[in-house]
Amino acid sequence: MANVLLAMLQNIEQERGISREHLVAALESAILTAARKSIHPASQLKVKVDPDTGEIQAWAILEVVESNPNTDQLLYSRAVEKFPDVKIGDIIEWEVTPRNFGRIAAQTARQAIMQQLRKAEKMMASEEFASSMNQIISGKVRQFDGGNIIIDFQKAQGVLPVKEKIPGEQYMVGDLINAVLIKIDVASSGPSLIVSRTHPDFVRRLFEREVSEIRDGVVKIMNVAREAGSRTKISVMSTDPRIDPVGSCVGIRGNRVRAVTDELNNERIDIVPYDQDIVKYCLNALQPAKAQSVEVDEAKHELIVYVSQEQSKLVFGKKAQNVRLSSKLLNWNITIRTIGAPMETMEDKIKKATQELADSFGVSLECADKLVRNGYLTLEGLSAAGRDQVCTVEGIDADEICAAFDRLEAGN
Repeated sequence: MANVLLAMLQNIEQERGISREHLVAALESAILTAARKSIHPASQLKVKVDPDTGEIQAWAILEVVESNPNTDQLLYSRAVEKFPDVKIGDIIEWEVTPRNFGRIAAQTARQAIMQQLRKAEKMMASEEFASSMNQIISGKVRQFDGGNIIIDFQKAQGVLPVKEKIPGEQYMVGDLINAVLIKIDVASSGPSLIVSRTHPDFVRRLFEREVSEIRDGVVKIMNVAREAGSRTKISVMSTDPRIDPVGSCVGIRGNRVRAVTDELNNERIDIVPYDQDIVKYCLNALQPAKAQSVEVDEAKHELIVYVSQEQSKLVFGKKAQNVRLSSKLLNWNITIRTIGAPMETMEDKIKKATQELADSFGVSLECADKLVRNGYLTLEGLSAAGRDQVCTVEGIDADEICAAFDRLEAGN
């Protein structure tokens, strides 16, 4: 049985990367808990697993008494046979290893051992990966669990939850996956490492990896605003006036930013220069749209941006994404106001409705104007009223109306 335990220790040590000391401690605790009844009724027990031979021994912590011992005591007459110098009242460790204890322990402690191993693995993961918080770590896809991806990071297991996956990404078992470590979970029974590919820090770390100027501290990423799988805006500044922060991040022929977008499944990335002047910073953030002016409302922490009619669609972006990400990047509320857009008056609306009715009903503009001003805006409304009712409109040409109704009815 000792050989079986040794083989198990060796396999787990190699597969999970848990040290032999952690494994032995876990085994001792598990066996003591699971096999207590088969060892001794004493309240205090010790179990020792020899890491080299796999042999298991157990001891009861007992008090030496002269007579009438209870479960936590041992007669002096027995104790002195093994410990010649023992005295009444001494506390001794009395070996109580049962026969075939290895087989008994293995049968009764399997589940408890695995629980202890998971605890040991989590504690080791906490120590091993503590310095990797908010950093990129790499592992292989091991399996899928309800949409979550279980990842093997060699010395610990991790999980990429559904909400932390970039939309549209697909993986297969065995694929290499990069993600940023956002949490180390030592309390729950699941994987220890919680990782994310949607977190803004993932983009930040990717640029740090690709751009040497960022690693050296010459270029700084001031903020990241991200809608994972779609678009990201980052603002950058340089501590050296000779260095272009945007150009450094883009790289020669776009090689640096392309490496980042490739990792992000072709997510669009806007790199904008940071500026301490909030107006200039806002104008940079809204690019490629060109605003005409920016009004700052400090009390409301709001930026009112004025744009031309031609630029209004571009400044909002698809589903207002451009202005929304710019607002996150600046940490200011942004309101867009379009200037130069003609206001449609009531008369403009009447003229438009008149032209449409004249075309659809086949009457003159003068006749259509009278109909519109009396509430008849559509063919459906005219049909519902009927020719007799429509002909009662003051100043209307009844013959023209009847002819139009004849054409309408003939067409139907």
